[in-house]
Amino acid sequence: MSITEEGIVIRVPTFREMLAEAKAAVREIDPARAEQELTAAGAIALDVREPDEYEQGALPGAVHIPRGNLELAVEGRIPDKGAHLVVYCAGGVRSAFATQTLQDLGYTDVASVTGGFNRWKDEGRDWRTPATLTPEQRNRYQRHLLLPEVGEVGQLKLLDAKVLLLGAGGLGSPAGLYLAAAGVGTIGIIDMDVVDASNLQRQILHNTDRIGERKVDSAKKTLTLMNPDVTVVTYDVRLGADNVLDIIDGYDVIVDGTDNFPTRYLVNDASLLKRIPVVHGSIFRFEGQATVFNPYEGPCYRCMIPEPPPAELAPSCSEAGVLGVLPGIVGSIQAIETLKILLGIGETLQGRLLAYDALEQSTRTFKVHRDPECPACGPDAADIVIAEYDDLCMPHAVAPPGD
Repeated sequence: MSITEEGIVIRVPTFREMLAEAKAAVREIDPARAEQELTAAGAIALDVREPDEYEQGALPGAVHIPRGNLELAVEGRIPDKGAHLVVYCAGGVRSAFATQTLQDLGYTDVASVTGGFNRWKDEGRDWRTPATLTPEQRNRYQRHLLLPEVGEVGQLKLLDAKVLLLGAGGLGSPAGLYLAAAGVGTIGIIDMDVVDASNLQRQILHNTDRIGERKVDSAKKTLTLMNPDVTVVTYDVRLGADNVLDIIDGYDVIVDGTDNFPTRYLVNDASLLKRIPVVHGSIFRFEGQATVFNPYEGPCYRCMIPEPPPAELAPSCSEAGVLGVLPGIVGSIQAIETLKILLGIGETLQGRLLAYDALEQSTRTFKVHRDPECPACGPDAADIVIAEYDDLCMPHAVAPPGD
């Protein structure tokens, strides 16, 4: 009971009355029914307990949104208001209030589990100890966690992901830095070059103190110092037909920072065999390009460039020059595309070539279609044979990747 300044007596409902009102307004189901709806009807389990409770155990595949954050976060995490939701807490109290709130927000097919997770577990139903972020990781990635498209589930995906960088040079440097900062758990780097003073104008993984060091070793030092969550695997070898399939095996995405046609064709064919997406980038003087090759879903590199241009029309950066910041822009675009692929969000550059002109500060996007007669990914293509292509553009076949 409450009395206003005007002396008016207002009756304030008790907690029990509020709970009874909530329970009367929502659909309640027991764990057996909840399990049936989750398996047969394809419902979504929504866990509204606190993080420390969730970390001790949860229903498999449950979406976790603490009750205190429900109104703020649910529409971003579960945008479909017609989705079939099964809501649970520890004992069935918070889930009843949460279900009422969800109905007020416009969700039309929601049920609260009586007895909650405690009864579910006591009845011997399936539950798991979910993978969760440590407090240190929550602090490090908190800006990601605020994004509904990423959140904790997405960040855990990134920490479990494996990305291979082809080159620790101009493109591999910004791509590697941003992927490591984002928390990509395993980053492989292949490069057989050493750090040279002429690299430092654009290859920001390295510094003056490391001139003469192997590039993969220098890159590993930089990335592991940036983020201890990241495991860096190095390959101080030449990428060739004899090792490409073994090296790329097990990676989720390949970031192509090479600067020569033989390696690009080699990587294209190997990625088709392993069905690994390739995020391609290239730079020339003041211009850069980026696209995504998703095996058998979109065009491959041979669809876009069936034949390499003559060597005199395709000079390397060491011959034609490049504005130092340009690979930073293109490499960053490659990092964005990689994260989108890993998280399954947005629209990637698959089937599109993004062209960037630094002098005009302009971008253009060109459509790239699958070639039905492509000798690599076309429907009538012969079996792919991994072979060396050093006869293509020979003057650049030995150029270091990612220059």
